Amino acid sequence: MVCRIGTGALLGVEVSPVRVEADVAPGLPGFFIVGMGDRAVAESRHRVRAAIKHAGFAFPDGRLTVNLAPADLRKDGTGFDLPIAAAIVLAARDARVDTSGMLIAGELALDGHVRPIPGGICLAAKAKEMGFSTIVLPRASASEAAVVEGIEVLACDHLAEVVSYLLGERFLARARPLEARDDRAEPDLADVRGQAEARKALEIAAAGGHNLLFIGPPGTGKTMLARRLPSLLPDLSFEEALEATTVWSAAGRLGGGGILRRPPFRAPHHTVSDAGLVGSANPPTPGEATLAHRGVLFLDELAEFRRHALEALREPLEDGEIRIRRAHVSLRYPAAFQLVATMNPCPCGRYSVVDPSRCSCDAESVRRYRARVSGPLLDRIDMHVEVRSVSAEELAGPAGESSAEVRERVLAARRRMAARLSRFPQMGAARVNAAIPSGLVREACRPSREAELYLAEIVAGWELSARAFDRLMRVARTIADLEDREEMGIEDVVRASTFRTMDQGIG
Repeated sequence: MVCRIGTGALLGVEVSPVRVEADVAPGLPGFFIVGMGDRAVAESRHRVRAAIKHAGFAFPDGRLTVNLAPADLRKDGTGFDLPIAAAIVLAARDARVDTSGMLIAGELALDGHVRPIPGGICLAAKAKEMGFSTIVLPRASASEAAVVEGIEVLACDHLAEVVSYLLGERFLARARPLEARDDRAEPDLADVRGQAEARKALEIAAAGGHNLLFIGPPGTGKTMLARRLPSLLPDLSFEEALEATTVWSAAGRLGGGGILRRPPFRAPHHTVSDAGLVGSANPPTPGEATLAHRGVLFLDELAEFRRHALEALREPLEDGEIRIRRAHVSLRYPAAFQLVATMNPCPCGRYSVVDPSRCSCDAESVRRYRARVSGPLLDRIDMHVEVRSVSAEELAGPAGESSAEVRERVLAARRRMAARLSRFPQMGAARVNAAIPSGLVREACRPSREAELYLAEIVAGWELSARAFDRLMRVARTIADLEDREEMGIEDVVRASTFRTMDQGIG
């Protein structure tokens, strides 16, 4: 007879349903797996054969065929081991077991023990969406998946347990969800001395969810400031936490931890490849931009990154997702992150408005250096802030406000934003000014007549694009929210315009 068991193929962070079909027929002994499996799937024959024998079952004689349906869907990974082995044992016994409401996945060790697989949360969510009532996963993966409500998640440790469960001879324990991760060991803003303007820019960016670029000479504290942005952000909502945790689960990065509570922070090196930054299709792997989903992506020394890798960020900065299309696969990776970046003002790094004579670069070298970051990418960064050297008096002075103190103002501003933006159905679940759609900017930002006129003057004088105009207005709206102003005034626009350094030209 043919035994069928449901499972799933993880493609990036999404799951496609797969049905494992096992058939034992008379004939010369042979073990064949068909259905567009990758090398790991092809090698599963050896793991499955050894695991079945060590679990105390006889491996069937005759011609054994395993089909992974649909046959035109490429399957990657080792998560098919457990359903393949279980289907073979049941088919060899001619056991009639109803597995229609169940999804099973897991990797097998040679002795029959079950190993965790990436994407436990993704599999559970897909099983629930398809109407399955139960999912059976390795214990570590099941603990991840248990955060998905509305489906029974069962944990297993050995192939023999799963077969006995399917035959009705024993029960499997329900998995208990892991405790939420509390990763609060974040650097504090109180460590930063001086830099009042840059600190204020960081507060505005945190409140409104704005992308931020710090420009300044080495040693001025650009990196120190940027790394403190997460400490100013509020905890993730449950929906945001589930999204971020799902991504980390799919990438196999949870490491036994529970649901993420704090916004993730990713800081790839400037030598990162395109695939490392935005993800790949073969094999389907999320990149750093996706791992920063619902959190912060920090690019230190922005101009040193590969131009092509930076240009690949234009899509997620605009749409909050990455789409990769290849000949036989189309993938979508969520990438709604907040970008914070740093760069030097010139190749030597010593240019300063206060003392330009320190710079040894000629005008053409400076132009070429800044051209490494394209205009369209800069257009998508809301705030460009010059960071200047700190004086000896400031370094010796008292510490500034702590992250906790600034975060209180950020939370208050976000509450005002949420109350105002909740009136617009176009916003969806987004409740920060940076997410206001272009067609809604004027209505949602509520500028005064004077503010609109001044904005028009800035656009004409600086020759800003429509996108830069929208981003300038959103930043001004955030400044008004921090000051608890219902109407966005000209003073908010003036303040916001000081955070567009690259539009004004810093040298």
